[in-house]
Amino acid sequence: MTIRVVVVDDHAVVRSGLRHILDSAEGIEVVGEAGDAQNAIFETRAQKPDLILMDIVMPGKSGIETIPDLLKDAPDAKVLILSMEDDPHYVHEAFAAGAAGYILKEAADTDLVTAVREIAAGGSYVHPTLGARMVSAEAAERKRADADPLSDRERDVLRMLALGHTNQEIAVTLYISVRTAETHRAHIMQKLRLQTRAQLVRYALAQGLLGDEGPES
Repeated sequence: MTIRVVVVDDHAVVRSGLRHILDSAEGIEVVGEAGDAQNAIFETRAQKPDLILMDIVMPGKSGIETIPDLLKDAPDAKVLILSMEDDPHYVHEAFAAGAAGYILKEAADTDLVTAVREIAAGGSYVHPTLGARMVSAEAAERKRADADPLSDRERDVLRMLALGHTNQEIAVTLYISVRTAETHRAHIMQKLRLQTRAQLVRYALAQGLLGDEGPES
């Protein structure tokens, strides 16, 4: 059975290269391409692919934000993220949004084909380099949790909030949805038992998160 794939990346030359790799592999066929979230949704509705290969950073909505919309239109499809972003937090967010795999753009052609086949067969896939980083990051985070209740991503959000950024600005900077930014903010306030932005700023200053920048007026 042929694995039908839609390729989503905002660079045409990248899409062309991915199409060549996948079409050259036995049992895989690229049935559509898209350069942004809106067209990715259109192609998914039209083609009902088995797998969507998608970048994170694109014009408009990010790849991670787009995953729920894609799966709504094609619930049987699998999403494989192909990205230059090698931060384990992106992997966690991608899987939380519904992705079945995450592979780096530096991966070999054979690794990409393997990932597509494993995911299409109902499995999951994480680039080996990222897998090792995730294990190390999780171990370090567990060790630090006793002293600091916030995750690295929550500390990023805390710093931006203390500097006066809005949820929308945080979402754009960190490639997350506005709702995710709002959720991070609620968790931060709850974990730290804070009630006001002034308290949040004081905490960020005490933790050295603002450096010499200080909060924006």
